[in-house]
Amino acid sequence: MRLVFAGTPEAAVPTLRRLAGEHEVVAVVTRPDAPLGRKRVLTPSPVAAAAEELGLPVIRAARLDDEATARIAGLAPELGVIVAYGGLVREPLLSTPTAGWINLHFSILPRWRGAAPVQRALIAGDPELGASVFQLVPALDAGDVFAARTFPVPPDATADEALASLARDGAGLVSEVVASIAEGSAKAEAQQGEPTTAAKLDLSDGLLDWTRPAEEVFARYRGVTSEPGAHTLVAGVPVKVRELRRAAGADRLEPGALLLRKDGVLVGTATDPLLLTRVQPAGKAAMAAPDWFRGLRTDARAGA
Repeated sequence: MRLVFAGTPEAAVPTLRRLAGEHEVVAVVTRPDAPLGRKRVLTPSPVAAAAEELGLPVIRAARLDDEATARIAGLAPELGVIVAYGGLVREPLLSTPTAGWINLHFSILPRWRGAAPVQRALIAGDPELGASVFQLVPALDAGDVFAARTFPVPPDATADEALASLARDGAGLVSEVVASIAEGSAKAEAQQGEPTTAAKLDLSDGLLDWTRPAEEVFARYRGVTSEPGAHTLVAGVPVKVRELRRAAGADRLEPGALLLRKDGVLVGTATDPLLLTRVQPAGKAAMAAPDWFRGLRTDARAGA
């Protein structure tokens, strides 16, 4: 098929690569280059970099406005495929490809409609993750579903790690759906069940509450890593939690209490302690948690 592909982050790259090997991708739409790093160097999105490597034409657009719509319409695509582009597809662009647009979404719809499905699923402690390919419609993530697949949550995986795994598996799911659309055998079914919303995370979502049970704290850490990032206060100083683990066999500690161990720093919760192994205090580089702990007051606590 003649496809137009829209996506921006690394999670969209496996699908782009898969489709480029199977169909004619007439254009790749992605967000404009963004300033990254301390020097704020303008850097192409992961999708733009992959498209250029594959020799595919790239349309950089902050939003899918009249200009972008006209450029895409001029290419006469049969189908649009979108994976985490970061903007809305509205009419008339929605109806520009002959078969409309399909979307790869990283949840089993209608659960976790919205911008952060994997992160919200991990925070909520869902036992499974998933991917759905659905027909794009004006309402948010509400279209009929062509295919969906569930996957066990990788043990102790952060959101970054889980999303990378789903992106690889989701590429195959999209490939199957596009092939069925090309053959004329595709069937989509209306979503069933009560929708839940996966709102975009902000910095406040990353604050760890050590008065909660260990599994709940650890689930939040996993869901916000690496963006927007887990953090806590220690002796009034903000500290980014770069690496946190379960602490097998550790004795109970009061919530927020800190205890040095050879392999890290134990932090008390409402149940079992968790183990800090790497942290980043405000204004400093990331460091091993024991090195950080040795510079603290003896009465320092997490969460205060």
